[in-house]
Amino acid sequence: MTATKIEDVIVIGSGAAGLAAAHALARAGLSPVILEQEDRIGEPWRRRHKNLRLNTHRDLSHLPGIRFPRGTPAFPSRVEVIDHLTAFNEQQKLAIEFGISVEEIFRDGDAWAVKTDKGVRHARDVVVATGRDRKPFIPSWQGLADYGGRLIHSADFGEASDYTGKSVLVIGAGNSGFDALNHLIRAETGPLWLSARSGPTVLPKRIASVAVHKVSPLTAALPVKLADMVIAATQRLVFGDMTKYGLPKAAGGGASRLGSDYTAIAADDGAMAAIKKGRITIVPGVREFAADGVVLADGRTIHPDVVIAATGYRTGLDDMVGKLGVLDRNGTPLFNGPQAAPGWPGLWFTGMRPSLRGCFRNAVVQGEGIAKVVVKARQH
Repeated sequence: MTATKIEDVIVIGSGAAGLAAAHALARAGLSPVILEQEDRIGEPWRRRHKNLRLNTHRDLSHLPGIRFPRGTPAFPSRVEVIDHLTAFNEQQKLAIEFGISVEEIFRDGDAWAVKTDKGVRHARDVVVATGRDRKPFIPSWQGLADYGGRLIHSADFGEASDYTGKSVLVIGAGNSGFDALNHLIRAETGPLWLSARSGPTVLPKRIASVAVHKVSPLTAALPVKLADMVIAATQRLVFGDMTKYGLPKAAGGGASRLGSDYTAIAADDGAMAAIKKGRITIVPGVREFAADGVVLADGRTIHPDVVIAATGYRTGLDDMVGKLGVLDRNGTPLFNGPQAAPGWPGLWFTGMRPSLRGCFRNAVVQGEGIAKVVVKARQH
């Protein structure tokens, strides 16, 4: 009988989190292999809308040992991010196997079994780095099946010019909603509405000429409650009392909500000024859809040409690890970074939650943390 081959570490996903984790594991003396379902690096980024830019500064958004080329804007574009991921992989020559889709992970004796569409693999440790934005999520609003208008997810935004002359309702006042609005206000659209069920935490991309994200390492080092106070004070100082313009109060502090319900802080690049000027009208949450319009919580019906659901994403991990009891009711892993799942030694998740530091910097921190804990565990 042929003995089962047990690999050192399998990393699932070759995005920023997977690349950073594999790099840290390799530097720690381990031999990680990355399994990637797509056929090339950065495929999810290639499918996002052409106007997409990072909300994090380039100096805090690079992988280890490589930076963005000279002349890259402070907030890199989608294409520049793809080029950065590709350049990092070419530099590091990490072991990546493309075109392999992972279907399920389960314990098999002293190892983890990784069931793929190409067969079952085994490893001592498995790092899941498939991303928290893997699957766009649209709620099952009442009446949606009969709605005759155009409804898209914010992931399919396209280009701002696509909305010329059209009235647009953006549902969701989070990071994705503000990203869409930051672009829409630069096009000659019809009326714009923002449906805000709860108030957002919003910070400007810049104060004067200073990129706000550059101070994020300092904010992230503060106790959570103090970070909440700093963020709230900055928001109030820059934008004033936005409840005057119809935005509800936020449900909690910006830093606190990152940890409690994984709500990212929205980045403003003109949308808040447009709200103040009346270019964007704030309306309540959506109650239901009708055949010819959208019914709001206060009973009003509006008739936008396009509805953009900026309603977040899901990890899509239910089939992969749902049987292990490591996901919350929304499918987000209960454990992230170097925090191991109790009862399941050797199973790790990275890049599954938003961070004040931003996804790239957080990916590096978490990858290094996982590598350190894995090496320590193997020494005992």
